[in-house]
Amino acid sequence: MSESNTSNTYEIKLPLFEGPFDLLLFFIERDELDIYDIPIAKVTADFLDYVHQLETMNVEVASEFILVAATLMRIKAKMLLPRPVLDEEGNEIDPREELVKHLLEYKRYKSVIAELNKLESDRLDRESRGNLMKEIKKLSSTVDVEAELQDLDLYKLMKVFQKVLKRYEYEQSRPTHQVVQYPYTIGGQKEYVLDQLRKSRNQRISFSKMVEEKPEKILVIYNFLAILELLQLNLITLHIGEGFNNFWVEKLDTEKVSE
Repeated sequence: MSESNTSNTYEIKLPLFEGPFDLLLFFIERDELDIYDIPIAKVTADFLDYVHQLETMNVEVASEFILVAATLMRIKAKMLLPRPVLDEEGNEIDPREELVKHLLEYKRYKSVIAELNKLESDRLDRESRGNLMKEIKKLSSTVDVEAELQDLDLYKLMKVFQKVLKRYEYEQSRPTHQVVQYPYTIGGQKEYVLDQLRKSRNQRISFSKMVEEKPEKILVIYNFLAILELLQLNLITLHIGEGFNNFWVEKLDTEKVSE
């Protein structure tokens, strides 16, 4: 992204990418990342930031960008889970495996695009036998616009009007995609959870109580992801409640953990 200042006005330009995998490859090549060991948290943050900036500029975000954004967040959540997923042979399954496979396939596809474009350009520059372009120009020069207007009648005008009206109705009823930026972040909810634990007498709080305070679906998801990250950082521990319908979050003593 680049900014230029002219007469106290700012013009923001974003590079447009052919698709979400094109954008992901740009981040990987820009930061010289290992495609087989992608840092999902960083790539996800860069990807969502690009999508949000497109929305700010009133650029319609295609559905495939939204799908890949959801896929990245799902992979990030899987990598935060304390228990890895195993295959039939007991080997740990990397949640990024399928994404890496698609990226490699797209990279191979993209590598031949430049050559195909060159072949297409060379082919278009050639003149077909029979001098087709000259024939088309000759035919277009013989069209008498005034004669065509004389042949117009009410029926033809109504047919044209009907086609235009159908096209307008179609444009009005086309589905639109809108990305809504929620007022929550994983980092902010981590601070919220730790603050709630500090305020608790025994530095312990139930997850169901956190849900009851503000039962908003997206907030529950952010709180749950924040708890998973705190668990990975050894700042908290979890205790399963009765009936497995609830669990307790307890703050760990950081000094004991460091020892």
